[in-house]
Amino acid sequence: MTSQEGSGFLKYQVPIDAYGNGGFRFADMSHKGSLLCLPSGMHSWAVSDASEITHASLEKVWAETDQIDVLFVGTGDQLLVLEKPIKQAGRELNIITEPMSTGAAARTYNVLLGEKRAVAAALLAVERGK
Repeated sequence: MTSQEGSGFLKYQVPIDAYGNGGFRFADMSHKGSLLCLPSGMHSWAVSDASEITHASLEKVWAETDQIDVLFVGTGDQLLVLEKPIKQAGRELNIITEPMSTGAAARTYNVLLGEKRAVAAALLAVERGK
């Protein structure tokens, strides 16, 4: 990802322009790999398989809970159920945590971001996309 000072993230939240080929395009940049879209910005996410989506892998999300009402978790090409600790953490922190395919998660994130809602997304990179 092209980023400010090589920090590995963009320091503000933006819509996803495209996804697929193992990455994402946003803000006239491309990023290879999975992505966290948080109020603090767009962060590289060291997850390459749905089995790696854990409570611990979402640590950056939990650190920003005061700014997030809804978290969309893109689980790849298909919808997969999230681990119980992830759903439980969301409930305890008053965050609606919704798993869905990565494409659906990216599109829904864009809609809510456009509405200026307190939204975040954890998006697993996929090969096929738009």
